[in-house]
Amino acid sequence: MTRDPRFDILFEPLKIGPVTAKNRFYQVPHCTGMGWQRPNMLAKMRGIKAEGGWGVVNTEYCSIHPSSDDLLCPYASLWDQSDIRAHRMMTDNVHEYGALAGVELWYSGAAASNLYTREVPFDVNSRPSWKGLPYQSRKMDKQDFRDLRQWYRDAALRAKEAGFDIVYAYANHYDLLHNFQLSATNDRTDEYGGSVKNRSRLLREIIEVLKDAVGETMAVAVRFSPDDDRMKNNQPVTDETREFFYHVAELPDLWDVTAANWDMELATSRFMNEGGMEPYMSYVKEMTTKPVVAVGRFTSPDTMVNQIKRGIVDMIGAARPSIADPFLPKKVEEGRFEDIRECIGCNMCYTGDQLGVPIRCTQNPTMGEEWRRNWHPEYVRPKESESTILVVGSGPAGLEATHALGKRGYNVMLSEARTELGGRVAQESRLPTLSEWIRVKDYREQQFLKLPNVDVFLDSYLNAEDALLAEADHIVIATGAKWRSDGFGRTNTIRIENLGSSEQIFTPDDIMAGRLPKGRVVVFDDDYYYMGPVIAEMLQKAGCEVIFVSTANMACSFGVYTTEQPTAQKSLLEAGVQLVFSKNLESFDGENVALSCMYTERESMLKADAIVMITARLPTDDLYYDLQGLMETGKAGCTKSIRRIGDCEAPAPIASAVYAGRKYALELDDNSGINYSLRRDVNLG
Repeated sequence: MTRDPRFDILFEPLKIGPVTAKNRFYQVPHCTGMGWQRPNMLAKMRGIKAEGGWGVVNTEYCSIHPSSDDLLCPYASLWDQSDIRAHRMMTDNVHEYGALAGVELWYSGAAASNLYTREVPFDVNSRPSWKGLPYQSRKMDKQDFRDLRQWYRDAALRAKEAGFDIVYAYANHYDLLHNFQLSATNDRTDEYGGSVKNRSRLLREIIEVLKDAVGETMAVAVRFSPDDDRMKNNQPVTDETREFFYHVAELPDLWDVTAANWDMELATSRFMNEGGMEPYMSYVKEMTTKPVVAVGRFTSPDTMVNQIKRGIVDMIGAARPSIADPFLPKKVEEGRFEDIRECIGCNMCYTGDQLGVPIRCTQNPTMGEEWRRNWHPEYVRPKESESTILVVGSGPAGLEATHALGKRGYNVMLSEARTELGGRVAQESRLPTLSEWIRVKDYREQQFLKLPNVDVFLDSYLNAEDALLAEADHIVIATGAKWRSDGFGRTNTIRIENLGSSEQIFTPDDIMAGRLPKGRVVVFDDDYYYMGPVIAEMLQKAGCEVIFVSTANMACSFGVYTTEQPTAQKSLLEAGVQLVFSKNLESFDGENVALSCMYTERESMLKADAIVMITARLPTDDLYYDLQGLMETGKAGCTKSIRRIGDCEAPAPIASAVYAGRKYALELDDNSGINYSLRRDVNLG
């Protein structure tokens, strides 16, 4: 298909110092949960990005020395020859498709406590780890400065030997180079502190070291925060940083700019729209002649073109959109816009890094499985039989199973009891701030139009006998789960006996169906994720007096791993929601809620007209067990297998349901005998 000329600018080459990117699609450095520990997984994943058309593909943050160690969060490293060999696998894969490979050299400072290497970190001063661990850095002395410059030089030379084309100095997010920049953190009185020019000295020296070591053949980039990490009238303050930038604006070959506040750069779609980073960086292009790249969770080609034509950026930076759809550039080039899997901004990808496990993605279930399971985001293995499959339920698991089975060539029947597809994503996307969740449904529903072997039946409730009448070879149950109303959850391991009238008890399913409480409402959150804060804020804005009660010691505690926890709690406070933490719900008599302290068991009371229970979900698995019973008694006819997947099997985040659907579809008729779960990646040194 011929490319739409409106998007030609996205495919113009761009010179970056001594190298040239083939287009304007730039996969910025992003975490993967793989790092130096899983080099094969990392190399295969980055190579697929290049195959998908990205002009530049970067590593995650890459340590230059053992005294910059961030485990449990996996990171890349360039400490020795074994690292060179590992990175060479990635650069070879990236170069195969004509893309440039970049490496983000990183020295953490106090932020990394070096739990693995047990080295002592140094920083601008002796300061505590902002991650809350009981460790401090030492203050840098003159030998430390000499060592740091040498470490950067050595790492750059190793990067060159590994085949990289771009080498970074990572100078934001409160790591060492950023701490020297800021007057709020740099209290030194020597030549590296005081005036803005002095505070820019270390970054200028590091850029000079990199240029001297590899600048003739490799581009030197700097990742930089152009704001002061302060807000005034809801706009970022840039005064001090703008002055700092004046001293370094022309030194590197490329500027990769992003907000100083990590929670803003990586804000979920609940709190920031596409292109939301623009206020943080709008002045940068005015002050430098060097190419500028920035992220904005860009998924719209029109928005990308607009950013370049207005002179905000020269290249479209992407982390999350490149994860959701590694083939986004190729689809834009070929005019296949309906095939783009748009990022939903849930940040499930970031949880891998924070939990020390490989990356995963709600929209792209193959992310992180490219090497271990040999999954590809665009291509699937053809069917290996003429089996027909009945999928019951069109939530995220059922949609993905149907989509992948259909792409393999199987004849698939998808039965949905409701009048619309989507299950939980269709319902949750109607809640405030969750509208982008609907992209999970929209992408797969759009793909069904290209699959004549997929038949969709709406308003089709099936019991066990109905399902068997379809005469399918395989039946997969994806009927989801319902929120419990009895208080059972992680804290109350049996149902709460005394909960008063059922008319005063609500669940998220009730809220999403339009059944809403009135008056003084307790939202009891034992789930710890987004649902509790979303519903609490929604009801408060609808006129209820909401008290958010949680057994956790903060709102949205799982949001620590998605970056949304601070913003979610701030949003609740600004909405006027009363917050009560570390309290369990004991009983409700229709007027009084009895609570107990999670630590002392001391009881307290709250007045309430209603309770919204957000505790646990109960799999909707009656059909599965009915069919299993028929199968075991030989009454299942021609049906060869019955499986349950997604929330029907074990309730979890949407990403897990989508993954379960893909896994079922790709493992059907797999007679290889390979246990992919046992295929472990390792760096043997």
